[in-house]
Order: sequence, then structure tokens, then C-alpha cells
Amino acid sequence: MAMPRQAGLNRYLRITPAGKLRIDNAKVKTEANLDGKYLLRCSDPHLSAEDIALGYKQLLEVERGWRDMKQIIDLRPVYHRLEERIRAHVILCWLALLLIRIVETQTGMTWPQARRELQRLHVGTFTGPTGTFRQVTGLTKAQSDLLAKLGIPRPKQVLDLQPTPLTSHNIAA
Repeated sequence: MAMPRQAGLNRYLRITPAGKLRIDNAKVKTEANLDGKYLLRCSDPHLSAEDIALGYKQLLEVERGWRDMKQIIDLRPVYHRLEERIRAHVILCWLALLLIRIVETQTGMTWPQARRELQRLHVGTFTGPTGTFRQVTGLTKAQSDLLAKLGIPRPKQVLDLQPTPLTSHNIAA
């Protein structure tokens, strides 16, 4: 009875003479000896083993970042035909990833945590007989700390103030 050749855990299985599947403990032990080890290849002979390993680890971080970013900012497939639009799209995605990583490294928070905290900050528009103004909700301690770590000044409490123009209708007699 031949075992189907599939990737994954099949390499740790063996078939007994009676046709039963069993775990091949020798293969499991051989693989366990390689746990946590990398086999890396590089075309630059001047790089040290540490630099090569660091480069690959950073590559893994960048790839993880791209995957996370696509989920975080809800990117959908974008199809560009012109080279300048492709370049612009890649640069914008790279800038978004850079900003996310800056927030994470400066604050010690994950991007979803920081975003969740900052999304609690709102602007309300209020209109009355004397005019219209836009006001920011008060900052929580967590929001103040987050902005301070990022070096971003606190937003002004009142963003916009537009008094109602004086007309004969609203002037008291």
C-alpha cells in the first residue's frame, strides 16, 4: 500500500507491514534537531553570517508587515497599467507601512491598539443661533500619552468657529 505523497506531516509517517500508519519517531527526532536553525545562502561573500541572518529576519518582518498592513488598512487588489501609477501605489503602500512601524516603535504598542485608541478621538459640529463651531472631544490620558510619544502636539479644542452673519433678522431691536 503506497502512502500518498503530500506536503506536510506525511513525512513523519510510516506504513507498517500490516498496512497501518505509525509515527516515524526517528524522522521526528531528526527534524527536532533542526528546530530554530536557519540554512541561508547569500551571493555577497563580504557579509558576515550575523548580517545575512539579520537581513533575512528583517525580510520576514517586512513581509509580515505587508500582510498585516493589507488587513489593517483593508487593501483590495488594485490593477494599474501605467508604470508611474504602479510606482505611486507602491510608494504609498510603503509610506503607510513606514508610518505604522514608526507608531509601533515609538509607542511600544501594536498598530491595532494605537489605532483603536486614536479612533476614540472625535470632532463634533455644533450649530446654534449664534453660529457653528467644530470641537474635538477631550483627550484621555492614553491618547495624551500616545500623542506625546509620537511628538504630535495636542489638537486644539475648537477647530473652527463661524459666527452667524449679522442681519436685520437676528439683531435685537
